[in-house]
Amino acid sequence: MGHDHGAPSAASGTLSGTYRNRLLMTIGISGFITVLQVVGGLLSGSLALLADAAHSLTDVIGVSLALGAITLAQRAPTPRRTFGFFRVEIFSAVLNALLLLGIFVWVVFSAVERFNKPVEVQGGLAFVIAVLGLLANLVGLWLLREAKDHSLNLRGAYLEVMGDALGSVAVIVGALIILFTGWQAADPIAAIVIGLLIVPRSWSLLKDAGHVLLEATPQDMDLAEVRRHLLDEPGVVDVHDLHAWTVTSGMPVLTAHVVVEAETLRAEDQGRLLHRLQDCLGDHFDVAHSTLQLEPVGHQEGEGPLHD
Repeated sequence: MGHDHGAPSAASGTLSGTYRNRLLMTIGISGFITVLQVVGGLLSGSLALLADAAHSLTDVIGVSLALGAITLAQRAPTPRRTFGFFRVEIFSAVLNALLLLGIFVWVVFSAVERFNKPVEVQGGLAFVIAVLGLLANLVGLWLLREAKDHSLNLRGAYLEVMGDALGSVAVIVGALIILFTGWQAADPIAAIVIGLLIVPRSWSLLKDAGHVLLEATPQDMDLAEVRRHLLDEPGVVDVHDLHAWTVTSGMPVLTAHVVVEAETLRAEDQGRLLHRLQDCLGDHFDVAHSTLQLEPVGHQEGEGPLHD
């Protein structure tokens, strides 16, 4: 027996869909930064600016993927895809992380080449371009400041923009060192710093997305605590086959077999009993979509070894 207790739908959309317009503005800002940094990097000879431009390009690609995933997630579920396309958002987050790791490899390789074959960098031009890029990134961070706490997909977009902002700071520091000391190695070092900024964010995003794809228990949910709350309900004597996972950001689901005293099953309407149990899950664990099977005492003995 089950009940869809207010689960998200294509009509209501995912949490990410709320911030669609902000994603569009972020794409525009990141696109502007990318063009600015490519031109500035080529004119000034700065590898750090080109590395930051490559990172900005991943912002454009990553946020565009996020927006595309959100658009797909609005499509209605079908008999073959009963949860619709919500999971596309998680695949988008994985692709974002892989793009960032690819940028890291390219930056380190290019920086090593610069150490072997130094290139003169125009520190003044690199500084001006980096400052403009930093200001634009700060606007992007402001646009996504609220969204990052509600969606893994939008968190990925926010982290990419933050990484690009930190990259701009690294370019600024490198450009100032070149301006005041003439030490050209500051530029490839700044490029490596930008690459290193990418790695922990990419790994964190990839790990969290993998947690969802493996259908692991939501990180903020303790199944022992869930079981305890259900057992505290009048008439419930056991809970088994308890499973919880995340379809997409902000959409946890849960299934369980709930063993109920025969007297309770006879005395209480089963529909009312289900609502009581699901209200417990919704109130204490924010689970809007739960499927519960009510069983009399002794039923589990005939279910087989796969049921626990």
